[in-house]
Amino acid sequence: MTGLLASLDWARVAASRQCGGVSHRAVRGVPLAATLLLGACSSLPFMNGADTAPPNPPALNQPLAQQAPVETPPAPPGGPKVAILLPLSGPNGGLGASMLRAAKLAVASPGGPVLDAHDTAGAEGARQAAISAVQGGDRLILGPLTSGDTASVAPVARAANIPVLAFTSDVAQAGPGVWVMGETPEQQVRRLVIAAKAEGRTRIAALLPASGFGNALADGLTHACAEAGLPPPTILTHGGTQDSIVSAMRQLSNYAARKDAADQKAKAAAMAAPSSAPVPPPMAATLAPIMKPSTLAARDAPPPTASAPLDPPPFDALLLGDTGLQLQQVIGALQDDGVQSSQVRIMGPGLWSAFASKLHAIAGAWFAAPDPQSRVGFVQQYVAAYHQSPKPLADIPYDAGAMARSLAGGGYDAASLTRADGFAGVDGLFTLLPDGHVRRSLAIFQIQPSGGALLVQPATGSANPGS
Repeated sequence: MTGLLASLDWARVAASRQCGGVSHRAVRGVPLAATLLLGACSSLPFMNGADTAPPNPPALNQPLAQQAPVETPPAPPGGPKVAILLPLSGPNGGLGASMLRAAKLAVASPGGPVLDAHDTAGAEGARQAAISAVQGGDRLILGPLTSGDTASVAPVARAANIPVLAFTSDVAQAGPGVWVMGETPEQQVRRLVIAAKAEGRTRIAALLPASGFGNALADGLTHACAEAGLPPPTILTHGGTQDSIVSAMRQLSNYAARKDAADQKAKAAAMAAPSSAPVPPPMAATLAPIMKPSTLAARDAPPPTASAPLDPPPFDALLLGDTGLQLQQVIGALQDDGVQSSQVRIMGPGLWSAFASKLHAIAGAWFAAPDPQSRVGFVQQYVAAYHQSPKPLADIPYDAGAMARSLAGGGYDAASLTRADGFAGVDGLFTLLPDGHVRRSLAIFQIQPSGGALLVQPATGSANPGS
């Protein structure tokens, strides 16, 4: 994915994550985090203060594991230099400036790193910015914003043995030395699978759009089920039209076989039912003088057989990935095929938080997202410093900057970045894994019968719930 949409990945589609009007207990349209969870017990407190550091810079630890060390210039007085790569000019300059302010807020404390900003706007901007950061002696790279820019920066950073905390949500960019800090579908799906398993659900299926987002949800579901020790999920995709949605749902829910079984049960019940009333004479014999033959035939026809309830579908949890009109069509297909919330736990993406008030038709459905209360402190700090509210994506550079500040005294080697207890960020706890993925601690929200969402399972104290 390239461009701004790629950088925002899936999270940008949701509404702005402001804290006003959000309840810890009942949420109508819970704001979606630009990052998801975070995982660990070590807190990165919100700090105010000047961007200063002690006169003697701390020594850095050994280079990233499994990478050849390279010579780098000594850290400047005041702390190690940390690069931040953002679009600071052009059409995305405003977003980049907001994200840069958040990062500055995070590192501004005694002993914090020196933030070295580079503009990624323009052709080859991200790659040139990475080269400049390496040549300038930066020890860590925060950013860049987009998936395409991350792909350009990664080879430069790996060659110099400099770790990257990228702001994209595209997990395809994750790898040793390059961490995807943005909110990802796999983080949400993993939390949902863990919660579904905890309530005894073991047969998980998915009906997803045939798109990049749908593919990401499918991959996340497959991995999450394997990690949880559950059978492989049954996953079908649709092409976005009503016909393809109806067809895919009929196949996924095994509707034809369930309907045939229900019809057979109804016929058997009708035949077994006792009849105590006397058999009346044929209708035609008594009404022939006064009724037309066509009317008599209709009156003499046997009554229709009452249909029996459909058996449950061959799954007890179902992941959906649609929004908008397509989600309405999916909900209609669920109802037509007898997929009931009393038998199946419907689950969906955190994007549902933006319009949860309109989802009463799937009451009981779940989505995973950060607890909005966890963001209150960051918003207050940002507003106090800059007299404006932060953009949703400002969470990511703040967390990356706060992490860089907390590790400035010991360096940015792989062991420090991937420590087991992780870090506490704006939207909760998070842990960096050696393969470049990030695990986040998310809450579970449930759609209410009147619409809106209720927080029913808080974020855990670890980014590794159930593990």
